[in-house]
Amino acid sequence: MKNLFLTRHAKSSWSNPGLADIDRPLNERGKKAAPFMGKLIVDKGEKPELLISSPANRALSTARAFGEVMGLVENDIIVNRAIYGAGAQQLLELVQNQDDLHKSIMLFGHNPTFTSFVNMLTGSNIMNVVTCGVVRINFEYSSWIDIDFGSGRLVYYEYPKKYANA
Repeated sequence: MKNLFLTRHAKSSWSNPGLADIDRPLNERGKKAAPFMGKLIVDKGEKPELLISSPANRALSTARAFGEVMGLVENDIIVNRAIYGAGAQQLLELVQNQDDLHKSIMLFGHNPTFTSFVNMLTGSNIMNVVTCGVVRINFEYSSWIDIDFGSGRLVYYEYPKKYANA
């Protein structure tokens, strides 16, 4: 079985309108939500073996916060430039090309692609994966290459506003 976690970046700051989109940092709410959600995943007894992030500052900062809570080091986070601006087909190819030694991976990226990707993989109808939302999808395959649209089962969708203290 393969487990895929899709995490949309935490809330980003729009306080500097001259900043390029890829460089936008997390705002205060995002800085609080990212470690909270990382801990929530750990408290569920889960620790993805590999974190793969968009190079966007807000996504990589979210990945680093999750990694810290999970006890991972910076080298456990791979930056993949294709995630920034990727479509669902590109994300599928990225997942299919992962090493089968990894049972579980977590991608950090952006909407609207992440919402579409979740729905295409699982046949679900999630309207919007919100900022710092985490979706877990299981696949009954031993190899990542076998994963395709419609082959996943949505296990959960967690997000900060479900919890009063987030």
